[in-house]
Amino acid sequence: ARVRQRLGEPFGRAVALMLDVQGRVVVMGMGKSGHIGRKIAATLASTGTPAMFVHPAEASHGDLGMIKPVDAVLAISNSGESDELTAILPLVKRLGAPLVAITGGAGSTLARHADVVLDSSVEKEACPLNLAPTASTTAQLALGDALAVALLDARGFKAEDFARSHPGGALGRRLLTRVADIMRTGDQVPRVTAGTGFSALMQEMTRKGLGATAVLDEGGALLGIFTDGDLRRLVETGGDLRALTAREVMHASPRTVDEQALAAEAADL
Repeated sequence: ARVRQRLGEPFGRAVALMLDVQGRVVVMGMGKSGHIGRKIAATLASTGTPAMFVHPAEASHGDLGMIKPVDAVLAISNSGESDELTAILPLVKRLGAPLVAITGGAGSTLARHADVVLDSSVEKEACPLNLAPTASTTAQLALGDALAVALLDARGFKAEDFARSHPGGALGRRLLTRVADIMRTGDQVPRVTAGTGFSALMQEMTRKGLGATAVLDEGGALLGIFTDGDLRRLVETGGDLRALTAREVMHASPRTVDEQALAAEAADL
């Protein structure tokens, strides 16, 4: 709740700064703040904001060359006094890259160098010794995720954009698989004409093994569909089904979906 209350004018300036950057958002942090920084960089990159993580200690030994004036730096430190980070701050400023700080130290070296300061201070850590970074890292992560979501929204980032950077796993399959990728076509599709008798209709469903059949007119246009569920409901009526035709038992004007629609959308129909 305290973090939410801090999403005011400085947060808006940080979002605007990152939105306007021509290069990447370079995230930096030491120790546990570094682990949080890696996650924030990954979230930014996957939601439309080019980003990467640069280790502050490695930056002093050549990796500072990864940072360009067209980039923005997001530096994370609870105290704002991490030696490896503060040592390179003058060099970052000399490059001309704007600096956003997530820190709990309002008067720290990091805060003094930053163009925008986001307050991640906490009353105490969740650790009973009040030593291990716990509550403070949670606050850092919350601010980082809030930045990513605000930037995502400002860019008009869509599910299709998200899918392009998440091709693997269940998430990628859900966002990338289209109806055309998995649908049956041609002779694989059970189909009968409207005048087909009930016995022949059932044989077609059994032969194709889909639990349903399309009902077409003489020109091949879709008139309706007959499913296993329709069969169960007919059986419950107790009538003689053999005398019926496909037109009499079909569900007319079924809902359809374009073959280029996402399979997940089709599943929700």
